[in-house]
Amino acid sequence: MKELEALATKAPASLTPQVLLETGLADGYVTKPGPAEGMFVAFNERGISAVQLGTDAAAFEDWFHGAMGRPAFAVADMPATLERRFDAAVAKGRVGTLPIDWSSMSEFQQLVLRKTAEILPGQVRPYSWVAREIGRPKAARAVGTALARNPVPVVLPCHRVVRNDGHIGNYAFGPEVKRSILEHEGMDVGGFEAMADRGVRLTGSNTTKIFCNPTCSDARRTTARHTVEFHSEDDARQAGYRPCKHCRPAAAA
Repeated sequence: MKELEALATKAPASLTPQVLLETGLADGYVTKPGPAEGMFVAFNERGISAVQLGTDAAAFEDWFHGAMGRPAFAVADMPATLERRFDAAVAKGRVGTLPIDWSSMSEFQQLVLRKTAEILPGQVRPYSWVAREIGRPKAARAVGTALARNPVPVVLPCHRVVRNDGHIGNYAFGPEVKRSILEHEGMDVGGFEAMADRGVRLTGSNTTKIFCNPTCSDARRTTARHTVEFHSEDDARQAGYRPCKHCRPAAAA
């Protein structure tokens, strides 16, 4: 027995993380440049499981373990194909072919985030629009909660959902980060909030008689002299305007 004990060697410190990663009991993560600061990106065999802004690896690992119920370990690299798709998704502002690990999310949260992913870069929609689009028109508050708990921000663009009064609203990483990301995507945040201050929720074209969400690509092509502002859907309809088929603004009122 003593001879056998003498042959025993201490397991490498990396053994446990490697075993957990290979058995799917932990996720790997890497660091990447973020829209405002460093960005942690966690992944597993199902796809991207988490994205968090920050530079404190210990804080990220604590958050991940609490949110996902399993550890995350720093690794040297993401799988090459997954990394290419992730970089493309961030660069284009679209999920595209990037696989997402949806397993930590409820069915309702998945509905909310999948719908949010349809909002194009440079555009925003109110909470009520998302609620109406997923067939839960009275669940705007629950939509806000689901977005606040989004484990894959930036990629699943919860920053493109704003308050129902037209103001930008809060963000998990602060309103200034939200503003910065939206401006980077080409949105005129100051102009949008100025309209909100005037009570404007929708805009229309007096040539097409179509009304839109103000950041819709159709609305942005309308020149200032042909743009009409509306406080509500009822105002637009009473003026003889019909809703845009692209941005579906009737869901916003």
